[in-house]
Amino acid sequence: MALTPLVYWAQRHEDIYLRVELTDVQNIDVHVDENVLHFSAQGHGAKGQNEYKFSLDFLLPVKPQEEKKNRLKASRQKEEGFVSLKTVFLIVYNLVQFLGFSWIFINMTVRLFIIGIDSLYDTFHTISDVMFFCQILALVEVLNAAFGVVKTGVIPTLIQVVGRNFILFIIFGSLEEMHHKPVVFFVFYLWSAIEIFRYPFYMLGCFNTEWKTLTWLRYTVWMPLYPLGVLAEALAVIQSIPIFDESKLFSIPLTKVIGTSVSFSYFLYIYLVLMFLGLFINFSHLYKQRKRRFRTKKRKAN
Repeated sequence: MALTPLVYWAQRHEDIYLRVELTDVQNIDVHVDENVLHFSAQGHGAKGQNEYKFSLDFLLPVKPQEEKKNRLKASRQKEEGFVSLKTVFLIVYNLVQFLGFSWIFINMTVRLFIIGIDSLYDTFHTISDVMFFCQILALVEVLNAAFGVVKTGVIPTLIQVVGRNFILFIIFGSLEEMHHKPVVFFVFYLWSAIEIFRYPFYMLGCFNTEWKTLTWLRYTVWMPLYPLGVLAEALAVIQSIPIFDESKLFSIPLTKVIGTSVSFSYFLYIYLVLMFLGLFINFSHLYKQRKRRFRTKKRKAN
């Protein structure tokens, strides 16, 4: 014997909306005879998996129209599947980055306490492989912002990722003379000190969970550390300029008539100016984020 499903009714002017409470529906049959609507289907309802039927009498005949099935639930399930996949991706990404930068920060801290000041001179050889991995992986953040995977500005993200990779691959990576300079330690240490709070904050956000202490640290620690990081990067650029002049690396050769070349150091002088312009853009962006975040918290508290 067929059972009757739960049916929800809504009406607006001459339009009537019905929602039948069934899942895993198969063999749907919906048709209208004059002023009677007939429905039958197999699915999971209030009495489990069964055949469900009902007929609904209307006061006046219904105008026959092309059948329009409600795909809201199906589209919602597809959206939920996409959201779940995106959430898993973001959790894994943030976890990997958190573990990477945590390893860098802890390794450098332990070495500083055990070895002392001598650890400043071999930071590149002991840390660079993991830093290369983390910073190459950070390119994903630009794509996430560009394709709307996360709600953040593309320009600030691009400035930070490209700026760091320029320092890491061009200034440090291409010049062996820079490998033993203490500035490498300060750049790596400041980068990792910021990220060990940023990535776990994002990871908890994937679970719709918040730890107030971590939130405060994520939106506060960057205020002294980010400008210090840019100053350390600028110092690295300044120290690399004489090396680029001497080695002629990345210099642009001109014609034999002129008989010279344009040194890469000219670009570095321009880059120094752009660094502080980028600092202003990103600092303003991060400060607005912080202000908006804590203003929202105060409103909720009130």
